[in-house]
Parts: sequence; C-alpha cells; structure tokens
Amino acid sequence: MSFAAQCGVHDAARQAAQAEALRRIEAGGLELLRFAWCDLHGMLRGKTLVAAAAAQAMADGVGMVSTLLLKDAADRTAYKVFEAGGAAGLPGFEFGGNVMLLADPASLKELPWAEKTGWLQCQPWFPDGRPVTLDTRRVLQDALAKLAEAGYGMKCGLEIEFHIYRINEGGPNPQLDPELAGWPGLPPEVSMIHPGYQLLSEQWADMAEEPLRIVQRTAQALGLPLLSLEIELGPSQVEAVFEATDALAVADNMVLFRSAVKQALRRAGYHATFMCRPPFPNIMSSGWHLHQSLVDLTTGANLFKRASPAAGSTPADAQFTLSETGEHYLAGLLAHARGMTAFCTPTINGFGRFRPNALAPQSILWGRDNRGAMLRVIGQCNDNSTRIENRLGEPAANPYLYIASQIHAGLDGITRRLEAPPATDAPYGGSAEKIPSSLGEALEALKADATLAAGMGDTFIDCFTHIKQAEISRHDGAEDKDDWQRREYFSRI
Repeated sequence: MSFAAQCGVHDAARQAAQAEALRRIEAGGLELLRFAWCDLHGMLRGKTLVAAAAAQAMADGVGMVSTLLLKDAADRTAYKVFEAGGAAGLPGFEFGGNVMLLADPASLKELPWAEKTGWLQCQPWFPDGRPVTLDTRRVLQDALAKLAEAGYGMKCGLEIEFHIYRINEGGPNPQLDPELAGWPGLPPEVSMIHPGYQLLSEQWADMAEEPLRIVQRTAQALGLPLLSLEIELGPSQVEAVFEATDALAVADNMVLFRSAVKQALRRAGYHATFMCRPPFPNIMSSGWHLHQSLVDLTTGANLFKRASPAAGSTPADAQFTLSETGEHYLAGLLAHARGMTAFCTPTINGFGRFRPNALAPQSILWGRDNRGAMLRVIGQCNDNSTRIENRLGEPAANPYLYIASQIHAGLDGITRRLEAPPATDAPYGGSAEKIPSSLGEALEALKADATLAAGMGDTFIDCFTHIKQAEISRHDGAEDKDDWQRREYFSRI
C-alpha cells in the first residue's frame, strides 16, 4: 500500500491526476520537481527532486524535518524538541523526527522563470498516516468543511499592495558577502522603481513597466487570475488585483503569487517585498484587502445580496444593502476583530500601518464604501458582487489563517444571529473600540477569544501564539530594532 493510500487520499481522481502529471512531466521534458509546502508564516518551503523520483514521491511522500512547523519568522525552532517535555502537547514533534510531504498531483505547474522545472503543492502528514493539524492549509480546509456543513461556500477576491525595488548594481552585495553572513542575513541594497506620491500615475507605470511585466507574465503563466497591476501612492509601491474565486484557491494563489514574483523578479535584478512597512523614510504602508462573500453551495448564488432594502432601514443599517445572513456575518467579524487581528496582521512591523487618515483602520467599525473603516460593505441591492472587504490585513499574512479566521468569526455571527451597529461616517473619530495596537496585544486578544480557539483548535492557537511570542521576545532583546526588522522582514518576506 502506498503512503497516499495509507492516508486515505489516493482515490480514483488522485490516481488519474497522478498519471496525467507524470505524462506532463515527460512530455514537457521537466528535469526537476519542487515539492512545496506553505509554513506558518505563509512562505513556501520544500524539496527539489529529479524527475525520475517524482512518481514514487507522489505515491509515498517526501520526508521533511518536523521542526519546520515549529519555526519562528527567523527560522529558529521555538520549542526545545531535544529536551524532555520540550514538545509537550505536540505529539509527533519530539526529537525533530520526520513528517511526510504528500503532493497534490493536480497542482503541477511548470515554473516560467526556472528551466525545465515543475512545482507541486504539498501538505504534511505524520509517518503513520495521521494528518498534521498544525498545517495551516488544513486549518482552512477544516474551516471550509464547517462552513459547508452549514450549507455555505465562500468566494474571496484579492487586492495586494507590495513594494518592488531595483537591486543596486556595480558594488558589493552585502546580502551575499560571507563576511557579513548573519541569522537572519542582511537584505540587498536597493533603489526605487518609481518615486511615488502620484496615485495611478501613467508616467510611473511606464517607468516601472519592466518589473510589472515580469509580475504579469509570471502570474499569467502560472494560471493565476490576475486582473490589474496598479501604481500605488507610496514610493516603489504597487498593487495586484485578482478575480474573485473560491476561498481555498484564493489562499493557494496568494502563497504561490508571493513566492513566484519574488523569485522571478530577483532573477531580473529586482527585490519584491510583502513587508508592510519597508525600512525607509517616507514610505507608505501596504495592506491586503480581503473581499469576501458567502455563496449557496448548490446554486452558487451570492448569499449577501438582497433584492431591496429591508423595511424601515436607512443607508446606515446593514440590511439596507446586505441580506440578513450578510448582516450576521458582518457582526461576527466585528465581534471577533480583536482576536482575528493576529492572523490578519501577524508581524511586529504591520502594526505601524494603523494610523489616522491613512486608508487603514484604527477602530472596530464598518462603513458603506468607506475605506477608513475596518470593514467596508460594497455593492447595492440586486448586485451580484455585493461583498464585505476586510481592510485589517497586511500582505505578509498567511492566507490560510487570515481566511479561516474570517469563517469562524462570521459563522459565529450567523449562529448567534448577531446584529451589526450602524455604519460609521467617522472612522477615525469617536470612542469605538480600537483594534490591537501591537502584535503582543493581538496575541492576548486571540488567546481570550474562545470562538476562534474552538474553531481553529486549542493546540494550534497555543502553538501559533507561542511561536509569535518568540518573535516578539527576540525583537524586544534587539539592540538595533530597525536593523532587526530589515533582516527579519525586508530581506525575507
């Protein structure tokens, strides 16, 4: 029996997908296959195998050290797995043993920037065939299964702001100087691709055309549903917008997009970063705006849409635009906003974005087409694109955790039939409850949120908060905190 069969996943559909993947590998003359997995921090890791080893690897998995699931953002293992009790509460992780990466054969893609190289999406399993519950993709899969039990599917759309810089040529590269190697290492020295402060400028778009073309061609060659590339307000800042699709595909696309554009741009002499606030003066923060709606699993109909405003409602009422289900979901997001913040903005750096009048939220409020509110309701009655936009996220967030937190919060609102307060017309004023102001505060709010703990699992929440607290502790102990963020985030995210 193959390992895939032992895990209970090697059904007829997977067998057919594996046969097709092997056919494509041979027909395309692929020589290398990357077996990739998304870690806690939303970054791809994995192993590269020669093509001749692909068939057995798809059937029996690829061994990977289990401590990769226990790493903080600097790649330091946050648990003392070689000490007695060091991995207490995490059976299967003692002593740095193996987990097995099992690929989805249907995910095979040929990488457009790497010669004769294929890519396969994987998830980890324990060697005895048990799923690894700390795997973040599985966290989202479990959330979507719970959503489906209630009769709902989920569609999401992506708006991702990020920065692209040109790597300086003609001088020493400190990132690759062995005399300057560190843990984490230095970032490259860079210059901007456009000067900024002219939103959607055609001139700046033309100036930045070369790297934007690389982003466009990379995304489209990978089959990602890219709609537009735009010049954002900040210096060297851009935005990519993607067509809405089902939630799991959106999360997969986000992980692949970030990794792919960083690699493709690097080969052309550019450095892309999804760090919220790059370490330079006069930058603008980057956000990740997550558009979301629930759909009927049978018909695909948008369940947030309503035909006409609720009787007696005004534009300040949620049901002036949203269905009853949509209002309850909106209220659930508001009720669990503080707890979900650690998944939406999981870096120390990201909390510098929450400033007044900066198109980023400060308070737990919703608004109708209001870009200063945390939650922005978009659409009109009879509008099939009616949706809720969460503006709390940063582009460094792990998409599986970001989206899973929305599901558990929204479902709780639906289950308890929560009602939303009136829409805000002053998102930066008043006495509304504030979102957490630091990662530490966000982690405390998460630990206090029983609904998110129950939905995502107490063990997962304990592990996530433990690892992120290790990140905070290292930052607190750093003598030069700006240098710490340059190494921790700018060089790697």
